[in-house]
Amino acid sequence: MTLTYSPPAHVSQHWEVRKPAATGGRGMVASQSRDAAEAGIAILEAGGNAADAAVGMAFALAAMEPWNSGLGGIGFAQVAAPGSAAETFDFGPVSPAGLDAKDFPTTGRMKQDLFAWPEVEGDRNIHGPMSFVIPSSVAGYALLHEKRGRLPARDVLAPAVALAKRGLAQDWFTTLKIANAASTLKLYAESARIYLPGGLPPVAPYQGTPGFFQLGNLAATLERLQSAGFRDFYEGDIAASIAADVKAMGGVLSAADLAGCRARVLPAVSVPWRGRTLHLSNGLTATPTFRRVMELMEGADWSGAEPGTAWHLAFAKAMQAAYAERLEGLGDAEPKGADSCTTHLTVCDADGMMVAMTTTLLSSMGSRVVLPGSGVLMNNGVMWFDPRPGTPNAIGPNKRPLTNMSPVLVSDAKGVPEIALGASGGRRILAAVYQTLALVAGFAMDPEAAAHFPRIDVSGPEGATADRRLPQQTLDALAALGPLEVVEHAVLPVNFACPNLIRIAADGTRQGITDVMSPWSAALAQG
Repeated sequence: MTLTYSPPAHVSQHWEVRKPAATGGRGMVASQSRDAAEAGIAILEAGGNAADAAVGMAFALAAMEPWNSGLGGIGFAQVAAPGSAAETFDFGPVSPAGLDAKDFPTTGRMKQDLFAWPEVEGDRNIHGPMSFVIPSSVAGYALLHEKRGRLPARDVLAPAVALAKRGLAQDWFTTLKIANAASTLKLYAESARIYLPGGLPPVAPYQGTPGFFQLGNLAATLERLQSAGFRDFYEGDIAASIAADVKAMGGVLSAADLAGCRARVLPAVSVPWRGRTLHLSNGLTATPTFRRVMELMEGADWSGAEPGTAWHLAFAKAMQAAYAERLEGLGDAEPKGADSCTTHLTVCDADGMMVAMTTTLLSSMGSRVVLPGSGVLMNNGVMWFDPRPGTPNAIGPNKRPLTNMSPVLVSDAKGVPEIALGASGGRRILAAVYQTLALVAGFAMDPEAAAHFPRIDVSGPEGATADRRLPQQTLDALAALGPLEVVEHAVLPVNFACPNLIRIAADGTRQGITDVMSPWSAALAQG
């Protein structure tokens, strides 16, 4: 007898991963970094509200999750409180006044790996000093603190300063994230000095407890913001340092771009949904596509305790149709499959104010450029623009590109904030946020159970990706619909977006949950 053997599909994680929800009756925070979540709890305990905690967590993430967000990034936040209308804080990307399409000649080839745009000479739209859009995150955090916070800025920044002085944990996850960007980090002197000591990513000790390492001058910059105020980032010593470093590197981001940077407050886009009201983000986000999916899913099968095959088929079709309309009418928002490494944080306080904030550098490690004077890791937001002239997202000065961020708030039938959620993951964000919301609010699933429920992803007008744990009947039905990739939901590759959510139950109990496969993420309740 001759043995015929076909190797099985490789699975990286031969274990069952569980992540507990947090439950409490006062404040609640959820973040992709537990260190940042601890900072948020400390701010709440010091008398801060949800806005204070969200701002403090966002600054902490600059030091604790530098591959995802930071002072050099952009973002959007949704805010609502009992008795007041939901608002969008828009600190989305805006291109520098000196950005010129002529500086981004194409090679005549399309990118064959991660990106859907035509290839630009030297990838200067993807990394390096020409890839920066105006870093508006600090302006957004400052405006949220000014309009909705109550603690002094010095106190809100205190945990971030302490964490930055301690340094970034040198553990296996840090090694993994840095290694993925190492081939480009090595091109920029300060980035290589910080993240590639001896030319290699830092590694944890074989035994014992991982140590920490400093992120250049970031701690000093955070301390400067404590003493000089947030606008120093745009008009003071920090701004001068940023502008000087960018100019020395040959970039076009200028002191005038920084001085003119302002975040804005817009009314949230409020839409009825299944007895509730969804408050979606205003501005150039995923909201139009989200609304279209909502419309197309009205006729789906919402019966039962969890979505079945019919629901997943309806969702896949709705997402494909909505993306076809988005890409035709609005232009691509982000290359499919790009290494987008956004972060999302969610907060509620004892008074019921809720904040859902999504912020990003765009790619993992953004532009891969750390500015030596300030320690700021800059975004690569120019990659949001299409190098082809005449397209909806074409490269140009003083422009706002379309993004995929989708922080969402939900009010109950009485108009009281009930749920806050969002996700990181580029074009995969919308699918993750809608499914998480559907599980918790549409199927009345417990948030912890919802976080562990297998999902699908649809990030374009055709095809789908599905978690291998879904029932075979569902996988077969999806495969009959079109190209299907059955994948593992693991730490890496990152096949699905990373959502987190906080829900306030009718009795006031708060429950929070974060992405199960994000090793550092955590939801924490105020004691």
